[in-house]
Amino acid sequence: MSEALWCVVPAAGRGMRMGADCPKQYLPLAGKPLIAHTLERLAAHPRIAGLLVVLGARDELWPGIETLHGKPVRVAIGGAERSDSVLAGLNALPSEVENADFVLVHDAARPCVRAKDITQLIERASGTDGGLLGAPLRDTLKRAGEGDCSLATEPRDQRWRAFTPQMFRRGELVAALGAVSNDGRAVSDEAMAMELAGFRPLLVEGAEDNIKVTTAADLALAEFLLARTA
Repeated sequence: MSEALWCVVPAAGRGMRMGADCPKQYLPLAGKPLIAHTLERLAAHPRIAGLLVVLGARDELWPGIETLHGKPVRVAIGGAERSDSVLAGLNALPSEVENADFVLVHDAARPCVRAKDITQLIERASGTDGGLLGAPLRDTLKRAGEGDCSLATEPRDQRWRAFTPQMFRRGELVAALGAVSNDGRAVSDEAMAMELAGFRPLLVEGAEDNIKVTTAADLALAEFLLARTA
């Protein structure tokens, strides 16, 4: 495995749940767009070779970043679904990234990922089918019924929350995402596509403050977390 890995960053979504006037990845966060924090954290990691940012077809807000921390930043145009965008990013990686090489995929809306967690993922998952950051469920889990009434308490044993980055071999992930696209199946992350292809990704526990910004409250929390770790 190469010492340095490329990272695909899907950023083609609209973030409709945020209710903002622009895609959430461009919302201001601690003085600059949210995506800028994410990309800078990734580019600063010594094991990341470059970034492939996947944009929406009509994205007019991308600032045209070409390098960060001396590393290349390339762009590609994504599709309607996250899996389509990740596949477009994988296909646009430089030719020196071979099918057997591992690549990372990280959400544009996760600006608080910790460097030590990225290192741990790369080191632990490189000898496996690949893996992803996450954390075991610790809250009591309820199943809701009509009117949001609680019907039952669900077991939380062996249940994890899935984070990013996720790390898989380029060729295997391309094949897995292509298969779900051909079958018309929706997948919520890359690990799900790999599971459907018969792989068993390694769950690597990371910090729970690696939050995904989805709501206005998440944005405020991300600003607090960034200030705390600056």
